[in-house]
Amino acid sequence: MTSAAKIVLDTSAYSHLRAGHAQVLECVAAARVVIVPVTVLGELDAGFELGRRALENRRILAEFLDEPFVNVLDVTATTVRHYARIFAALRRAGTPIPINDVWIAAATVECNGHLLTFDRDYSRIPDLDHTLYTP
Repeated sequence: MTSAAKIVLDTSAYSHLRAGHAQVLECVAAARVVIVPVTVLGELDAGFELGRRALENRRILAEFLDEPFVNVLDVTATTVRHYARIFAALRRAGTPIPINDVWIAAATVECNGHLLTFDRDYSRIPDLDHTLYTP
């Protein structure tokens, strides 16, 4: 378990949080601030749209986002600069990752957060502060 004061949830971490994954629950409970990048919201809503419980999932997400310790991070000009730097570095290294993951990593760097994820792709980004969990 990590004890970062400001954590960033990627889509997989939010899903595992909802499923009751003990390490993610502990980390969220210990955090001062939980950041959800707008890209994660897009991925979640797309998944909700494809599922059978879209309204229920949207309601639960809205309740989570209403918590005083949870913030949504929009894309800013600074996010764009981090995105470009990360994207170019990955491309030059021959280790590209899915585009939405680059946006989520850029948001994490922008807010100086600690990313929680179950996605190994983030390990390809040098110096990204993150914890990789296994299901």
